[in-house]
Amino acid sequence: MEFETISPREIDAFLFREGYTVIDIREPRDFRRLHLKGAVCIPYESLGERVRFLKGQTLVLYCDRGGTSLKAARELAAEGYRVKTLIGGIGAYRGRNLESYTG
Repeated sequence: MEFETISPREIDAFLFREGYTVIDIREPRDFRRLHLKGAVCIPYESLGERVRFLKGQTLVLYCDRGGTSLKAARELAAEGYRVKTLIGGIGAYRGRNLESYTG
């Protein structure tokens, strides 16, 4: 199975959309610092065991710059998941849907 790459301009269309789960695969401390609204944090190391509960969803992955999420997208697509990955990661995103849990 294949996966799709999406541009930073396209990611907003998948936030809060039924049937899609946006996943930040970075470490929790990076997620708390800055992430996309509506995203869930599932670090790359635990992705395989935790996404099995999301089999019916299209997974939209992102990381810092896009490399790790590209790797994860390949792995998950090979296991039969529907996957999209953000080109350039959160570092390339310039939209209005950023939030932080730090002061």
